[in-house]
Amino acid sequence: MAHSRTANKRIRQNEAARARNRWRLTTLRDAVKDFREQILHGTMEQATTSFRKASKIIDRTAQKGVIHKNQAARRKSRMSATLKAKKGVKA
Repeated sequence: MAHSRTANKRIRQNEAARARNRWRLTTLRDAVKDFREQILHGTMEQATTSFRKASKIIDRTAQKGVIHKNQAARRKSRMSATLKAKKGVKA
């Protein structure tokens, strides 16, 4: 248990940051799941829209430091390749 006021404040700040980061990660995962669902069962327009939405969320999550920028690039690259494969374009 922390003894100083600053240590207690730091604990509170860490809890708040952890809650925000967990929310961002959950939002990211939900967006990627929605994209995969649209790829499997949706139209091309729906898949493209959900790809844009997921890409935005991935970029924002990386910008905030929740995931690494290389992980964000890898996720977007794989989603883009999946989208192109559905369109029938060679990657």
